[in-house]
Amino acid sequence: MKIKKILLVTGLVFGISIVVSGQNRKAVKAYETFDAGEYYAAIDEFKRAYQQISDKKEKLNIAFHIAECYRITNNSTQAALWYSKVVAKDYENPVAILYYADALKMNQNYEEALAQYMHYKDLVPDDPRGADGILSCDQSLSWIENPTGYQVEEMKFIDSKFSDYSPAYSRDDYQGLYFTSSREETTGNMEHGGTGQSFSDIFYSTMDKKGKWSTPLPLTEPVNTEAEEGTPVLSGDYNTLYFTRCNVSKRKPMGCEIYRAERQGETWGKEESLGIASDSLVIAHPAISVDELTLYFVSDMEGSIKSPEGKNSKDIWMVSRTDARSKWGDPVNMGKPINTPGDEVFPYIHADGTLYFSSNGHAGMGGLDIFKAKKTESGQWEIENMKYPINSSSDDFGIIFEKDRESGYFSSSRKGKGDDDIYSFLLPPLKFSIIGTVRNEKTDEVIPEALVKSIGSDGITLETNTTRDGSFRFTLKPGTDYVFIAEKKGFLKGKERESTKGISQSTEFKTQIYLASVEIPIELENIFFDLDKADLRPESMVSLDRLVETLNDNPTIVIELGSHTDYRATDEYNNDLSRRRAQSVVNYLIEKGIARDRLVAKGYGESAPKVVDKKDNDAYPFLAVGTTLTEKYITSLADEDQQEMANFLNRRTEFKVLREDYSGK
Repeated sequence: MKIKKILLVTGLVFGISIVVSGQNRKAVKAYETFDAGEYYAAIDEFKRAYQQISDKKEKLNIAFHIAECYRITNNSTQAALWYSKVVAKDYENPVAILYYADALKMNQNYEEALAQYMHYKDLVPDDPRGADGILSCDQSLSWIENPTGYQVEEMKFIDSKFSDYSPAYSRDDYQGLYFTSSREETTGNMEHGGTGQSFSDIFYSTMDKKGKWSTPLPLTEPVNTEAEEGTPVLSGDYNTLYFTRCNVSKRKPMGCEIYRAERQGETWGKEESLGIASDSLVIAHPAISVDELTLYFVSDMEGSIKSPEGKNSKDIWMVSRTDARSKWGDPVNMGKPINTPGDEVFPYIHADGTLYFSSNGHAGMGGLDIFKAKKTESGQWEIENMKYPINSSSDDFGIIFEKDRESGYFSSSRKGKGDDDIYSFLLPPLKFSIIGTVRNEKTDEVIPEALVKSIGSDGITLETNTTRDGSFRFTLKPGTDYVFIAEKKGFLKGKERESTKGISQSTEFKTQIYLASVEIPIELENIFFDLDKADLRPESMVSLDRLVETLNDNPTIVIELGSHTDYRATDEYNNDLSRRRAQSVVNYLIEKGIARDRLVAKGYGESAPKVVDKKDNDAYPFLAVGTTLTEKYITSLADEDQQEMANFLNRRTEFKVLREDYSGK
């Protein structure tokens, strides 16, 4: 955890400040680097000083600061190792014992951590962190033995070996994510002395129809700059982006501000600071209410709860306004019980009004834990730990939810692909279920009011209609094969299959059923012929077998099989070749049991050139949607490869519905 890297640039820590005396001048550079917040860089400098200095007291101080550097940069394994050295030498400040216990807890060594918390509680009975640590160890062991029903999975397609955290939905279908990352593709080219990684930027990724995430890419300027950007959140209509920017300066602590930018097509317009407080303060981690009238954020400004060391902790604050055009009011600290003497960070407001946040001040499993807070009828906040497996012994933070179901994403430093990683989570309301959408095969638009049938191998058939957004849902039984058939007037039937056989975990399936309109020709993909021949090649059979299935699913239709050529060769030759190729397709379908009088073969030659659709444009961006691929247009293309691609699109086999009243009589 880097609270999060996006806040490390402030140089605010809870360590012990050291007055450098004449006896430890060799450690001056290390302490200066530490005080500047460059903890990662300070580790090697402290280690060099540790080897050079002979004074035992000063050596112990340096060892403590090495442990502090590892703690702050989230290396709990090394932190525990160095704190153990300090504790074994009876370091004068008992906070080393507390931090040693914290590190042990983050390493999931709860039993040893419990012993150290008890030791700390005996030494400093007035500090509640000792008792909280004891409670957290006991609770953690119980939660691990009795996990909640959440299913957690690492987002390996998105995560990198660097810090990836603080996801935010970028679309209302939840198939787009913004997140913070310090991967190598960031805008800045400097290494962060506090983390050893690049300054973070905001990246985005989208999910395709098969549920696969695209390669993450950084947002362009003006959002990402040479400074540190991250913790994005979007408004309810996804047209306003709020994010944190921390300006950086070599060995000089700087503040963080929250910025906003308005969507301009596929990009973002000029960013502007919300001006909540002075730019020398920490104002970070925005969260916006559904009506955009309340903004929650994190700050250690004056008025924050003091830590036991007397410094301002990081608290959750809020500002409000009367309408979207008004200025934000004065910051208000959310106070207890939300905030504690520890750090409360990464707030998130669910659509139902629940506040989610991360804290190391409330009793948790280790590092930051995710909590949810709901207001009771009396207006008081009731706080609950999200428990295992949402929380772990590591840092867990930055959670987001879909609006209408217990599903979303969060960040964690638990063992994954890299430093901080993004994880998905789901709490299935049913043991097995399927959510699907019926779409137009040609336009990808959703189809409302389509009839969808669920046919199970157990003999049970259920029916439902898609909603306005084209979606449908069925509850499924274990050990059952299913076929889902969708139909609507004006379209051919479509279907998808799913099975719960052999699956031992509760699962929520997702599917898309595509329906083809009977009003327009439907291209058969991957129909191949050898040069100047009309014999079907073997690789064409897969596509034609799907057509056989379509004809069997739609037994009342009569279709025309039309074959097309490019403009090369004579009209007479192209017409004859395309006719023979269309007849080859018809013959194959007849062999597969399709009635001869349901099929008509027709050769079009070059007379009906292809009109570019969106699917073609996606594959060949140089071809604009709506372009007719005539000989004149193709020969106007300067690039021979582009000409060949256009000719390839013209060489196609299609079918179109002629009638829907076939009876077989």
